[in-house]
Amino acid sequence: MPRSWPYGADRGDGKKVSLRYIRAMAIVPATSCGVPAARRDSGAGRDSGAHTVVVLALDGVYPFELGIPHRVLGSADGRYEVLSASVDGRSVRTESDLTVTPGHGPEVLAEADTVVIPPYAISRASAADPDPRALAALSRVRPGARLVSICTGAFLLAAAGLLDGRRATTHWALTDDFRELFPRVELDAGVLFVDHGDVLTSAGAASGVDVCLHLVRKDHGSEVANQVARRCVVPPYRDGGQAQYIERPMPQASGTGTGPTRDWALQRLELPLSLADLAAHPAMSARTFARRFREETGLSPGRWLTQQRLRRARHLLESSDLPVERVAHEVGFATATSLRRHLAAEAGVAPSAYRRTFRAPGPVLEMSGDAAG
Repeated sequence: MPRSWPYGADRGDGKKVSLRYIRAMAIVPATSCGVPAARRDSGAGRDSGAHTVVVLALDGVYPFELGIPHRVLGSADGRYEVLSASVDGRSVRTESDLTVTPGHGPEVLAEADTVVIPPYAISRASAADPDPRALAALSRVRPGARLVSICTGAFLLAAAGLLDGRRATTHWALTDDFRELFPRVELDAGVLFVDHGDVLTSAGAASGVDVCLHLVRKDHGSEVANQVARRCVVPPYRDGGQAQYIERPMPQASGTGTGPTRDWALQRLELPLSLADLAAHPAMSARTFARRFREETGLSPGRWLTQQRLRRARHLLESSDLPVERVAHEVGFATATSLRRHLAAEAGVAPSAYRRTFRAPGPVLEMSGDAAG
């Protein structure tokens, strides 16, 4: 099978590619989120006064995020005209196994009220020194137009100097590289999106849905945004931020220094372990133990214990039905209130909300017609 193929071409296995939802990469299906095309498109022509959104597709673009602005903003009853463009008017190779053909070249960016930069595959080198054609395309954006990035799209805005001195966000897994490459940007890795009015940045993947719904809410109010969310079968607003999605693997304890004590403590997290208790295990003074512990982990013993208790608590919330009070007891927090406070500080959500987000649903039972009757 070829790496990519055009619409309607033979895939090599006797079947035709049927991308029903792609039309000149403006991803506008016959029905968008269940809304009939005639109703959705009414009054949304080029001269209708609709807010023009241009999605700039760069080489290596991620197809899911590329489609988000078309799907979400295109479901607002013609309030937005969503177009797509490439840096040279040609087809764009996506990060996945397909090639897309945007409907426009970079000249359409001059007409945009909002420009969206969806994520694209980057290396450290390309992040620091992006395609000059992409920077040239950005220079076509007229003053006063709104810029929006999703995930790695923030790297292009930062490389263009458009985020200097501003707070911004990107995918949590790329925050270290982003901070090193763009020290003038105040990066916030714990939020789903940041709105500066004329420039908005969002975190990874599905946070593009959050920021697009935010645009609808900002432009047309909560009632319209909630209606769009219902059509797209997504929550109109998500509690917390991307902090709750960040992986926090437990560091491996070494066999020397304070490593054995960390192993020992991990088996006793439910106990009220003090600095004196930890220092007594390797027969060190509390001061010496605290110094060596920080040298090896970068954390104080107390902060490390809190992190490990939260990690264990998150696991129990995801994998068990234990009440929050019991979870707190099992991991060593004195009260459920203490667990709630620490989890809110780390993940931005309460234990119950965290459980709803990450707990796997039970099996869905399908009833036969007789049983259902």
